[in-house]
Amino acid sequence: MSRGAGTRAPLPLVLAAGLVVALLLLPLAYLVIRVADGGRAFEIIGEASTWRLVWNTVLLAVGVVTASVLVGVPLAWLVTRTDLPARRVWAAAAALPLVIPSYVAAFCLLGFFGERGLLADALAVESLPEVKGYWGSLVALTLATYPYVFLLTQTALQSLDPSLEEAARGLGTSGRRTFVRVTAPALRPAVGLGALLVALYTLSDFGVVSLMNYDTLTRAIYVQYKSLFDRAPAATLALFLVALTAVALVVEYRTRRRGRLYRTGPGTQRPQPVIELGRWRVPALAFCGAVVGVFLILPAGVLGYWLGRGIANERELDVPWGEALSSLGASGIAACIAVLAAIPVAVLSLRYPSRASRMLERLSYAGNALPGLVIALSLVFFSARYASPVYQTLALLVFAYVVRFFPQGLSGVESALERVSPRYEEAARGLGRSPLQTLALVTVPLVRSGVLAGAALVFLSAMKELPATLLLRPIGFETLATEIWKLTQVGAYSQAALPALLLIAVSAPVLYLISSSHRFESGGSG
Repeated sequence: MSRGAGTRAPLPLVLAAGLVVALLLLPLAYLVIRVADGGRAFEIIGEASTWRLVWNTVLLAVGVVTASVLVGVPLAWLVTRTDLPARRVWAAAAALPLVIPSYVAAFCLLGFFGERGLLADALAVESLPEVKGYWGSLVALTLATYPYVFLLTQTALQSLDPSLEEAARGLGTSGRRTFVRVTAPALRPAVGLGALLVALYTLSDFGVVSLMNYDTLTRAIYVQYKSLFDRAPAATLALFLVALTAVALVVEYRTRRRGRLYRTGPGTQRPQPVIELGRWRVPALAFCGAVVGVFLILPAGVLGYWLGRGIANERELDVPWGEALSSLGASGIAACIAVLAAIPVAVLSLRYPSRASRMLERLSYAGNALPGLVIALSLVFFSARYASPVYQTLALLVFAYVVRFFPQGLSGVESALERVSPRYEEAARGLGRSPLQTLALVTVPLVRSGVLAGAALVFLSAMKELPATLLLRPIGFETLATEIWKLTQVGAYSQAALPALLLIAVSAPVLYLISSSHRFESGGSG
């Protein structure tokens, strides 16, 4: 059990967490100011078109979350707990779609299934059934987000104490009932956090819905800001996204708090039990092959085709090494800052639970509900008026990444901290360690796998971030994301294929590190 609600949190921890959340709420403060200045909020809220956008957004978010869980959880179980052949290869391949930007995934789906696409050419037909709209958006966003559920569930499975399941089986409980009564409750926090990340990503993405011509709040916000005439409607619609995020947070919070299982030791050295698939081996391989084929091989194949066609038509192949270094540098800095900032928020919320600490944690998710475009414009507004020295600097761009993807770093830390018994920290305090020493010497080492997973998620997401990068990057600072977008906007798909493949190549090693089993199989949270 966690510390009681009456235990007073150390003042430095409270101040650190409060400062982090205050900085994360800057974009939301900008929205409130814009809505108040506009004076049209009630008029916009009452319009039927607004509620149609809300319905479309909710429908898409629910669909993507459901699809991501149905794909991610079985995959994680197969590659972690069964004798699936080449399961480490499947684990790495299943996680790789995380490095594919959602707008690139949409381009690839349209290029393969769309009118005059590769499939239509191969079948020698004029056109295929329309892939745009809701279902095209759902598939593209599922491709980009199911690895969140997969990776966090994989971490939870690998760090689950085998003695819990062994005790249940020793009492005569069947394998199926053991999974329902023991394994599933232990996985609930990780699956819930992964689903929350999927929902937040879907709520804030505008590239996919724009390409697929599916009207959502984010697409409407983008159109309003692009018009540059009246930004009050866009600010009001963005507040709807915040409200939807609040609903998602409440649902996830109640799911996660139903029950909690801690490991009984600091980290078991015994291997996890391996379940023999038997006659289910072929269906399991077919499932893994279908997921990897649709979500990885298909987009990679389309990009490879475009690259090959570009090589055949172009004399020179200009590799954007400078853009790659810029992407790596900015994303790496943002990942480190995000997880360091997440530690005090996670510790305060889970180790010193109270209404205030829980509210602080929930507020830290607010920035992730906003499209990157809105975050960028709010930071331009703030820096131009109150912090002009940081305007159009790398620091402001990194700060936008942290605001945008902080929940991903927090989810990694919290999912690990959830499974670490507070008794270890209490023992350290009993031996005379200060709260700061306990945090540095006990808590952080126990949750290091969650910290690495969270940092990797932030890094990979920042590598793909487009709107904030377009508006906040310093003059002459180009990333792989901006290079891809610039080329695809003018229809130069063959030229865009190279930076897209390079983005996958430079991100894949980081993803491999967090998806390899032995990276999660050590003390603390795994």
